[in-house]
Amino acid sequence: MPQLDVTLFAPQIVWLIITFLAMYFLMAKVALPNIAEVLEERQTRIDDNLEKAAALKKEAEDAAAAYESSLAEARSKAQDEVKVVLDAANAAQAKAQDELAAKLETKLTEAEARIAEAKDKALANINEVSGDVAKATVEKLTGVSVDDAAVNAAVAKAMETN
Repeated sequence: MPQLDVTLFAPQIVWLIITFLAMYFLMAKVALPNIAEVLEERQTRIDDNLEKAAALKKEAEDAAAAYESSLAEARSKAQDEVKVVLDAANAAQAKAQDELAAKLETKLTEAEARIAEAKDKALANINEVSGDVAKATVEKLTGVSVDDAAVNAAVAKAMETN
């Protein structure tokens, strides 16, 4: 093997040094600057994307805050409108109850008046019937005809004591 021949070591070392230096200069002047440029460009793009992401995040947070405030405002407005509707419904219900109470009071008064009138008629009829019964009873028991005025006075006196 020629690589292991000691007499050929000097030219191999020279060519190794020449090749190493050529590769070093080629890498230092061409490849590494290109790699550094690509890495720098990549870092710049990443930084720009991070800045854009931060700006978009802030914009999204602002939009979310605006959404939340408008939602809270809408809820508040809806609650106010519901309260107005409930108040109006309660007022209408109270008015209807008052009207119904007034109608019922009127009907109750009318019914009480009819009852009192019927009671008065019944009492007047009782007095008349009582007088007729008393007169007929006295005539049957005693055989004496009694005056209507006397019978009515006696029935009235008996009704007052009861």
